[in-house]
Amino acid sequence: MNCIIIDDEQTARAIIAQLCTNFSSLNVVEEFPNAIQAIKYLNQNTVDLIFLDIHMPDFTGFDFIQTLKNPPNIILTTSDPKFAIEAFEYNCIVDYLVKPVEIQRFNKAVLKAQARQKQVDKQDKLISETEKEERISEKDLYVNIDRRLIKIDMPSIYLIEAKGDYINIKTENKNYTVHSTLKKIEEKLPTDTFLKVHRSYVINVKKIIDIEDNSVLIKKDVIPVSRSNRPELMKRLNLL
Repeated sequence: MNCIIIDDEQTARAIIAQLCTNFSSLNVVEEFPNAIQAIKYLNQNTVDLIFLDIHMPDFTGFDFIQTLKNPPNIILTTSDPKFAIEAFEYNCIVDYLVKPVEIQRFNKAVLKAQARQKQVDKQDKLISETEKEERISEKDLYVNIDRRLIKIDMPSIYLIEAKGDYINIKTENKNYTVHSTLKKIEEKLPTDTFLKVHRSYVINVKKIIDIEDNSVLIKKDVIPVSRSNRPELMKRLNLL
């Protein structure tokens, strides 16, 4: 865990830094004599843990916390025990150490910070994996053909045409006839790529080759564009 120490007393910073050496997982990257310098540092860097003194000239520890949009874990260090109740109104504060800091009490605080950081890392990993799965799923469309689920890569689709009770999905490599409605498949498609240009056609806007009057050319297919859908189509185009 990368950490910083903020305390206006040099001796106090040295003591915390020395105590941190008992944990191989703690890496003190910077020390600051005031909150202003720390804020400038955090505007450009991120840390996992902050050892923060409450009483500092001009800018208190609580003032400092309120400037942070996404504060990391914080362990308060102070010679005044009366702010403990106020301190735990902040979710980012892990523990409250009263000076002179005892080794056992310091170790307990760090272990709490590590446990909380592991939980945060676990949540971040789950969120990252979920987002990755969502990105993958957004690229795939499964259609039921002859009682089989067939995966179609959505970016490869350039045209979907309604034909009675069926739709014809045209891709770069193959065409698929599916028992479905245009409206139903339209709901599954990403709106930034696909657009309904006619009551019988949904097109992949990125696959357009040419536009003339009230029609578009995609591959070798000339697709009519209804008057009501033309304004939205023109909005999607990167016109010079």
